Amino acid sequence: MSQARTGEQLLSSTDGHRWTLARVAPAQPRARLLWLPALGVAARHYLPLAHALAAHGIAVHLHEWRGNGSSSLRPSRERDWGYAELLGLDLPVSMDAVPDDAPLWLGGHSLGGQLACCLAGQHRQRVAGLALVASGTPYWRSFPAPRRWLLPLAYRFLPWLARRQGVLHGRRLGFGGTEARSLIADWAAVGRSGRYAAPGTSLDLETGMAALEVPVQAVAMADDWLGPTSSLHALLAHMPRARAHVTVLDQSALQVRADHFSWMRAPEAVASRLAEKFFDES
Repeated sequence: MSQARTGEQLLSSTDGHRWTLARVAPAQPRARLLWLPALGVAARHYLPLAHALAAHGIAVHLHEWRGNGSSSLRPSRERDWGYAELLGLDLPVSMDAVPDDAPLWLGGHSLGGQLACCLAGQHRQRVAGLALVASGTPYWRSFPAPRRWLLPLAYRFLPWLARRQGVLHGRRLGFGGTEARSLIADWAAVGRSGRYAAPGTSLDLETGMAALEVPVQAVAMADDWLGPTSSLHALLAHMPRARAHVTVLDQSALQVRADHFSWMRAPEAVASRLAEKFFDES
């Protein structure tokens, strides 16, 4: 375990949402990483990864999604949000809270990796690089058969179910947590069309990503059916000017199952792969 300093900072967005930005940092960080969790996963679950990265000289700042962990909100029929709120209100606040004493990278797991790419495209002058783990676009055509043929149905059913219930009770389905219906609608729209958008805003996510010229350090899991390497490469295709380096880890490298979530219990191998070229590129 690194001799890292830990801390928390209470943040708020203009619509009154409050959350805690957790920090794990070496005394003199060589880079800083704003990390975005997977759908339905609280930020605290990435503390082992943050400590592992801090041992490599990387300060990690853990963003909290609306509706999870330290967030002051929970989704309901009355409380709803989507990509517009996440990308337009919350994430810029977390970015501004990260000190500017070292190169700033954005990164994330699964949905967090996707939205890190979207956010980087909107803040190209500030972002030094991207770090992606078990991430990829949900676009149905990027998945291998036969699963790809079932995905369009899921991308219609889940938004319908969320609208009917007021939220998506994801834990009952084994997918995410209790999720806001517009968030599920926005995610599913990408799954159907392959294009990223934040309805209700002027943000042009596709143009922003297409203009990115940053290094991307991506780690995929060999047995990850939720984020296969084909979906990762399809996500990277949205950033044709970026300099991507992809590593695929198997069970022998991880010492745990090489699936979508197990690596979080033993993140040292992931941290080492991310850090390998972090400073070469910064």
